[in-house]
Amino acid sequence: MRPKIDMKFWLGIAVSLFFMALLFRKIDFTLLGGALRSADYRYVFLAICFTFISFFLRAVRWHYLLISCKSIPLSSLFPATIIGYMANNLLPARLGEFVRAYTLAQRENLEAPEVFASLVIDRLFDGFTVLILLLIALFTIQLPSGMEDAAGALRAGGAIMFFLYCGIVLFLYLLKQQTMRTLSAVRYVLKPFPQSFSEKLIPLLGSFIGGIRLSSRGQHIAALLLTSGGIWLFCILPVDMTLRSFNVHLPVTASIFILVMLVFAVMVPASPGYIGTYHYACYKGLAVFGVPETTSVSIALIMHGTGFFPVIIAGLYYLWKNKLSLNELQRVEKAR
Repeated sequence: MRPKIDMKFWLGIAVSLFFMALLFRKIDFTLLGGALRSADYRYVFLAICFTFISFFLRAVRWHYLLISCKSIPLSSLFPATIIGYMANNLLPARLGEFVRAYTLAQRENLEAPEVFASLVIDRLFDGFTVLILLLIALFTIQLPSGMEDAAGALRAGGAIMFFLYCGIVLFLYLLKQQTMRTLSAVRYVLKPFPQSFSEKLIPLLGSFIGGIRLSSRGQHIAALLLTSGGIWLFCILPVDMTLRSFNVHLPVTASIFILVMLVFAVMVPASPGYIGTYHYACYKGLAVFGVPETTSVSIALIMHGTGFFPVIIAGLYYLWKNKLSLNELQRVEKAR
């Protein structure tokens, strides 16, 4: 039997190659090598440290998202977070969230739908925080003439994200408060699709919504809000540190703008690790501030590397420590 061709995987590879070709088509590699050698890697080390602080804060936020189900120690949550982000870098189809849920469920004897439901809320917190950052970027940065189309595209993207996230929140609220009515409405909407699809999705939604048990205690909500702000502060700082390593001194709002560009870039289907789309978005974001092409490409390569290789190394360590393997994580993909 001939193996099935994974069209999504190969399409992602093609997208990544396309953007990498755009990125390097005019670059002098001798100048690029010189720029990389001249960088101050002490700032890069700080960028890596700040990146891991953001992962730690993600684990803290996850603790409070799950606290109504079980008080889970950070010694379980942090490794699962790192393993999930490593999976996004190594495996196709952005498996990270499924891997995070699977890893924690296995370690803490939890139901996988319950854990995955907490990660949906986790992503909603991220989405609304990014929207705030986008507003800050658009209202504090004066884009040069000729960038009106880019500003319009960002505003359109922000509006789409806002309505999308509001729609998801409304749907989850109705699913939680009026479960049977909402499931009946979903079943009606799915009538044009094969019955087997509806038969799989409806029970899945039911078990999923049962897993959402957010605490209503004031200190827990405060902790969720504070950690969400902290996570993205320590996402902005690595951008700023990488810029400083190449002696590029821009206001922090520029780092926010570049970070927002990167968030939009990783939504584009590409190869594992967001190769190509991430680099090109960083390059175009820096171009807004007049950073030379060679320096921009160097910054994009280092910025991606600081969030790519250290996470893979840490993730592989935690896989070994938890007696898991990449093959087992790939089986999670096939079981989705």
